[in-house]
Amino acid sequence: GGEWGHVPLPWMMAEEYPGPACWCGQHGCLDILVSGTGLQKDMSARTGIVQDGPGIVAAARRGEPHAEAALAAYIDRLGRAMAMIANIVDPDVFVMGGGMSNVAEIYDALPAVIDRYSFGGDWEGRIVAARWGDSSGVRGAARLWGS
Repeated sequence: GGEWGHVPLPWMMAEEYPGPACWCGQHGCLDILVSGTGLQKDMSARTGIVQDGPGIVAAARRGEPHAEAALAAYIDRLGRAMAMIANIVDPDVFVMGGGMSNVAEIYDALPAVIDRYSFGGDWEGRIVAARWGDSSGVRGAARLWGS
């Protein structure tokens, strides 16, 4: 598989440009923006509140406006990144892994964002959680190591 973490966020909004500095030396990398850590940093930048990802998601579910805004921004950024991939390879399915794949809200919200940014606006793929949960990538790596 490819590595998309060090590709800049597509369709950056004026307030997002040039994006936060990444450890790789670039700015606005998906690795920095579209992750649980990215959600935490965005919440902190918006509000000054330091909270972990599960706490932000729980606060959004309780209707706390700052947390709702941070989660919505996360979903929008992830959707833009996925639309870029959809525009290039038109996958039938995106398989989500990592800690944020446990956030049920992303599965309902992402298709509309992907549609908004995909060429033609009619992406028809599916978005599913990895079969063995957020640790599927680690399990796969461990399986390969034993081969």
